[in-house]
Amino acid sequence: MARPLIGLTTYVEPARWGAWDIRAALLHEWYVDAVMQAGGRAVLLPPDSEDDDVLDRIDGLIIIGGADIGPAHYRAEAHPTTDEPRVERDAGEMLLCRGARARDLPLLGICRGMQVMAVACGGTLIQDLPDAGYGLAHRERPGEFTEHRVRLAEGSRVTAIYDAVEIMTNSSHHQGVVDPGDLTPTGWSDDGLIEVLEDPGARFTVGVQWHPEHPDRRDAELPLFRALVAAATAG
Repeated sequence: MARPLIGLTTYVEPARWGAWDIRAALLHEWYVDAVMQAGGRAVLLPPDSEDDDVLDRIDGLIIIGGADIGPAHYRAEAHPTTDEPRVERDAGEMLLCRGARARDLPLLGICRGMQVMAVACGGTLIQDLPDAGYGLAHRERPGEFTEHRVRLAEGSRVTAIYDAVEIMTNSSHHQGVVDPGDLTPTGWSDDGLIEVLEDPGARFTVGVQWHPEHPDRRDAELPLFRALVAAATAG
């Protein structure tokens, strides 16, 4: 049986390798490894907001982490700490997210990807968690991870995936979801921040605020990727 094709969105950032120093469409190999270990075939999807027809050629979609979403997408002014918008990426991922939901294509959002899901579904973000009074250290400095507890809603898909109602997660973000739009929150950190979003009526629509792709968490997090691949296979 052919492996299901799992599309992964990408960064577009300056990069260096060999003789080259140039903007590149790229992502951490961690994501690719996690998809492969879960039984899927990873396909990279650089930003493209012209149409969403690529969704008709893949079996599942992962919207990856990265820079802050441009606040204009949820009708807000930029906070001083908010990243410069990645305009092409924002537009392309919003289009893919909405298209995936319209097709009931299995969808996983990771960190920024969960925030894209919320905004694409009519929600809004907190642009700076410390400034908004959230007491937990969700990120001490860029590029490093903290750990904290997440409690999961009983009866949710994510509880079934992890076979637990409480898990430890890795965290590296300064923004978060305050309004989930038409998605359902099913996980929270101890300071009340939404950590998981789901669509209970979908084949598989899950967003997590942490980084399950990290290799140090592979054993604990592989069930999440396997659940996505299983849903993609069943389709």
